[in-house]
Amino acid sequence: MTDSKGAHLNIAATSHPGVAGKKNEDRYGVSSFLTGPQGDLPAVLAVLCDGIGGHRAGEVAAQMGVTLITEEVTASDGSQPLITLEKAIKRANHAIYEASLSDQGRKGMGSTCACTWVIGDRLFTANLGDSRIYLIREGHILQLTTDHTWLQEAFDAGIIDEAQGETHPNAHVIRRYLGSPKALHPDFRLWFFEGEGDADALDNQGLLLEAGDILLVCSDGLTDLVTDEEILAVVSSNPLAASPGILLDLANARGGHDNITVVLMGVPASPEAKIIPMHRRRRLIGCLVGLIVIGLLAAAIFLGLRWREQGSDLPAASPPAITQMLPTQTPGTVQMTSTHTPPAKPTFTLESGEGLSPTFATITPWPTHTLAP
Repeated sequence: MTDSKGAHLNIAATSHPGVAGKKNEDRYGVSSFLTGPQGDLPAVLAVLCDGIGGHRAGEVAAQMGVTLITEEVTASDGSQPLITLEKAIKRANHAIYEASLSDQGRKGMGSTCACTWVIGDRLFTANLGDSRIYLIREGHILQLTTDHTWLQEAFDAGIIDEAQGETHPNAHVIRRYLGSPKALHPDFRLWFFEGEGDADALDNQGLLLEAGDILLVCSDGLTDLVTDEEILAVVSSNPLAASPGILLDLANARGGHDNITVVLMGVPASPEAKIIPMHRRRRLIGCLVGLIVIGLLAAAIFLGLRWREQGSDLPAASPPAITQMLPTQTPGTVQMTSTHTPPAKPTFTLESGEGLSPTFATITPWPTHTLAP
């Protein structure tokens, strides 16, 4: 279990090879960094890649996908998220394909890909293959992505029904993947409303996230064995940090025939303070301090006028002798002493990770049973 302490989202993730004796070809990375025109807008990127090709180094393709996509995205200014994601995915695709040609043992290697990029409170997604992205909101779970499999295409075309698909030999034939020799087209459709068309789903990019929302990125090792309703029940009734492990255990208890990776990203209950860019926060703090100062000055002037009005109604009194006021002073002289203390200069504390735009925190665990390529 891991978390990103510098992120403006709450993060929990885990990965497991399953219990069928397979090596883990899943790889994932979660990066928190600052982006935007002024480099002060918090962002989180999660990339999950599920290697395909088995003995053909699927884990190498998956790690290359995570690394290259993360590098490309975190180096950008975040002004054109979809263009950046497309460039990153195509770069990873080309690199993986070229690497597969250079080594006979890696011929045919490839990987699925699911990218979730949250900039401030806006969500951007891209996917290839059957790794999925879900949104959990107010007791509902929505699959935001479409599987790129022969099975999904057959469902959409009405060739087979759900019952037939469970045992069909082509159930896990991937139609889009990293490492493809053909021209690659990342899927930017973000499915949110029922009955949407492709154009509507594309328009959903930049979806506004709400407090309490949870994003789930997972490989098919989870969704093959755990239903959407069961995922919702686990995440809704358990702490975020514990949920990935519970989902993993549930999948393994039902056979764990494939690698299982789960990444959860939760929007805090009150995310506003973390999502507001630093320059806007400084401006707001400055305005608040200014209002307090103006209020104090107004109060001082009001009290001074009231004191003068009250003092003018009192009978005149003979001034006391100087020697009574200041017995240690020579008559005719008065020493003035000041008790005024200048107000302390306001200080501002940067949250973890802010103001450090050239750097970012990254989670990219290597499974303990798999050697790093």
